[in-house]
Amino acid sequence: MSDSPPTTPCDEGGETRHQGIPVSPGIARGVVVVRSDGFLEPVSYRVRAERVPSELDRFEAALVQTRGEIHELQREILQSGRKSEASIFDAHLLILEDRSVLDEVSASLEKERWNIETVFFRVMRRFMDSLRSIDDPYLRERVIDIEDVAKRVLRKLARGGDAMEKTVGHAHILLALDLTPSDTAEMDAELVLGFATEMGSVTSHTAIVARSMGIPAVVGLHGIREKVHTGRTILLDGYSGLLIVDPTEETLAQYSELERAKSAVVEKLVELRHTRARTSDGMAITLSANIEFAHESSAVVDSGAEGVGLYRTEFFYMNPRALPGEDEQAENYARVVSAVNPHGVIIRTLDIGGDKMPVEGVAYQEANPFLGWRGIRMSLELPDLFRSQVRAILRASAVGKVRIMFPLISGLEEIRKARAHVESCKDELRKQGVPFDEEIQIGAMIEVPSAAVIADQLAAEVDFFSIGTNDLIQYTLAVDRVNDRVAGLYQPEHPAIMRLLKQIVDAAHQGNIWAGLCGEMAGDIHLTPFLVGIGIDELSVSPSLIPRVKSAVQKLEAAACRTLASEVLSLNRSADIRERCKGIAMEHYPELLI
Repeated sequence: MSDSPPTTPCDEGGETRHQGIPVSPGIARGVVVVRSDGFLEPVSYRVRAERVPSELDRFEAALVQTRGEIHELQREILQSGRKSEASIFDAHLLILEDRSVLDEVSASLEKERWNIETVFFRVMRRFMDSLRSIDDPYLRERVIDIEDVAKRVLRKLARGGDAMEKTVGHAHILLALDLTPSDTAEMDAELVLGFATEMGSVTSHTAIVARSMGIPAVVGLHGIREKVHTGRTILLDGYSGLLIVDPTEETLAQYSELERAKSAVVEKLVELRHTRARTSDGMAITLSANIEFAHESSAVVDSGAEGVGLYRTEFFYMNPRALPGEDEQAENYARVVSAVNPHGVIIRTLDIGGDKMPVEGVAYQEANPFLGWRGIRMSLELPDLFRSQVRAILRASAVGKVRIMFPLISGLEEIRKARAHVESCKDELRKQGVPFDEEIQIGAMIEVPSAAVIADQLAAEVDFFSIGTNDLIQYTLAVDRVNDRVAGLYQPEHPAIMRLLKQIVDAAHQGNIWAGLCGEMAGDIHLTPFLVGIGIDELSVSPSLIPRVKSAVQKLEAAACRTLASEVLSLNRSADIRERCKGIAMEHYPELLI
């Protein structure tokens, strides 16, 4: 990806550019339509006690109608051949059947005596607000799925009213605060040329749907609706994340050429699906995928990934009242394992805690949750919760190749205690005659500086390392990457990070185990030469990035990358490191960086 111009103020006098986050590739040009809707509270009024049963009847009818609507949407999507996209709405149906939510709505109605629209809105808003406060970005993104379902139910309760704006009857580019997966799936691709939002991320369901539909999309354009108005002509660059208002003829000509070049690259990447990530001089790297939902398994297979390198399991714990059961988890894990056979799945145990845990009886307020009760620390203090998940993972290992991975390891004792729980769970399953993989591998995420420093000691306790660079960078540099004030200090190429990565990989190999990397750095092809050079064994990235990273690896020479790594480790400025790595990348695969 090329460097993009900074955001410039929007005026009526000429071309202006605004930088966002690219989530769905492609280029679109057209008239913009700005949508101003949000999750708005309905009109509120009190109801008498004798009206409560009829309010509940209205609520039940709205739920039934909403389920039917979602089933119909799934049917239409399946008929169009978009199977993975249709499965996203399974989670929406589960929200409609969540007994804890429905019971809370009923209890609130009885107690507060507001109309059912207001009660339902307030219950869902409380749940959504609790998720928005979570530090984990993957859980925060699930708010939009809950909002999607809530909006549908509220529209049914509005007796035929619809909070959504009327469909625009001409080709346009849509600009909104945010879009739900339903909004995206129901778009007319002939009329919506592309869309941009102020909120969102590359892993949101809206982004997944946009990619499956081939609609260019950019998110994270904070405050853009105050700068751009309906009727302006814009160009949307879904490759680099640019929104260009009133593009000049020169810009349009440049983008016409860029579009032709991008199309040629994409066609070639498709051909790599069944090839391995192997350098030109024979060094093989396992290229696997990061997922958080079972339905993403099809994308893993389609991308040509060698299994799942990180299965985040936090989705199971979104319910504000009920914890997931062992059977439910085991069934889900087994479904993913079966889907990616003969490749394997690395399942990370629960990595959420402190104020990030919206579960009754578990939530714990902390002044600094980043340094608090989370990850393996929480699991070890909640053994019943932990053992239920471990048993479920072990049961899934009977279906195919599974590995267990513990997050936020900071010392030897945590690993030893966690492993003791695994062995105890194995004993329980043996006594019950439940099959599992007796040789299941156990790994540690290296994402805390203390773990990196004693990686040689940890290597003697586990079967593999997976480096979580997002947290490792954050903790090492003392930078909150979502804090705008210090975001510029979040530097993956910082000399300290480069040295830690080399130290971790060396410790793994000296301990006769392998080392992978599953943070955002794994998908940054500017840094791929350095990662190859330090001998990384596995890279785990979003399924959509698999072909691009695979192509980059195949065009590199491991020997030259080792020389580069030695040079990089002697540099003392992040900018110099970035430039040196970028130079090698541009030399070997410039077509991937345009």
